[in-house]
Formats: sequence, structure tokens, C-alpha cells
Amino acid sequence: MADYAVRIDLVALVVADYDAAIRFFVDALGFELAEDSPSTTNDGRPKRWVVVRPPGGGTGILLAQADGEHQVAAIGQHAGGRVGMFLRVDDFAAQYERMVAAGVEFVSEPRVEPYGSVAIFRDIAGNRWDLLGPA
Repeated sequence: MADYAVRIDLVALVVADYDAAIRFFVDALGFELAEDSPSTTNDGRPKRWVVVRPPGGGTGILLAQADGEHQVAAIGQHAGGRVGMFLRVDDFAAQYERMVAAGVEFVSEPRVEPYGSVAIFRDIAGNRWDLLGPA
């Protein structure tokens, strides 16, 4: 066993617009805006480095505004149409109601599984997520 820490710090998510994606993750999901800094592409064009994280830290999401038609075509296809992200919460009912009130699109009704409460929703780009509550 290695004696050093390894963790996933960021996962990139291709979006159509930085500001709309920030509003979705911060206002609708309750994430924190960890960073929004000017940056440049590999060929020197301006872009932004935008990171959102769940409250209290953990793995963050790098919101990457699509650059070019290939990336635009990838918006909403992070996991090829499957659920590809999993948002675990302590109070499922409260978070579900908060998200519904914020206009989040749920594609399934809440249900109880052996691993906990679950409902599938789409993020601003169209990617599918599981909202997961305690077992």
C-alpha cells in the first residue's frame, strides 16, 4: 500500500456557457463557486478557469465552456446518456424539494433502493445525475 494520498480533485464537465452553468450549480444545486479566474487556451486564446464544489469541499467540477464544434457536440453527453455523476446528500427530501423549486429537471420520481433514496435529474448541459440519499 502506498504511503501517500491520492484523490480526484476535479472532473471536467463541458458546458455551453460559464455563467449559466455557475448559476445552475450554485443556485440550483447549492454548490460553492471555488474559483473563477481568467486563463488561456493552449494556443493563447482567453478562457476562464471555473471550479464549483459541493459545500465543504470534496471533488470539484471544472466547468469547461465548449470550444469548437467537436466539444459543442459533446455537451450533455458526459456519460453517453447514462447516469454519470452521483450527488449524495444527507437530507434527500429537503434537497429534492430545493432542486424542484429551483427548476431542476428530474427525469424520474424519487424511489427507495437498498442503497438509499434516488431520483435522476439532468444538469444544465443535459447530463444525467443520481440524487442519492441515505439508505
